[in-house]
Amino acid sequence: MSTSLIVVCPHCHAPNRVPAERLDSGGTCGKCKQALFAGAPLELDAHSFDKHIGRSELPVLVDFWAPWCGPCRMMAPAFAQATRQLEPQVRLAKLNTEEHQAPAARFGIRSIPTMILFKDGREIARQSGAMDAANIVRWVKTAL
Repeated sequence: MSTSLIVVCPHCHAPNRVPAERLDSGGTCGKCKQALFAGAPLELDAHSFDKHIGRSELPVLVDFWAPWCGPCRMMAPAFAQATRQLEPQVRLAKLNTEEHQAPAARFGIRSIPTMILFKDGREIARQSGAMDAANIVRWVKTAL
């Protein structure tokens, strides 16, 4: 019997059941018919944050950042590169703490950039400070 995972669509945020053995082939959303993986970090807002963290059975790595933060801007290309290396086993997403303060406050974000790795709706690891792509990938794989 095949196991499946719930993968939340990055476009319409609908949950999709994907057979685990077909995860590497990506797949499309049953609701909006768009690709479930885009090879780029997903931009979250307060509503989509809760959907992806609470519903996805994939681990979700969230970069809490702000546009005025120099280290955040410096890390953005590395985070995008890490996305291409970690998807589809991990969903990578970004949350602008200036525009969406409630999730940042709920998780006690005191400095940015801060990355939090979530699994099954719970925080399992946290790292503050800018990192290059290789270190992001290594940190995530170690945490999982």
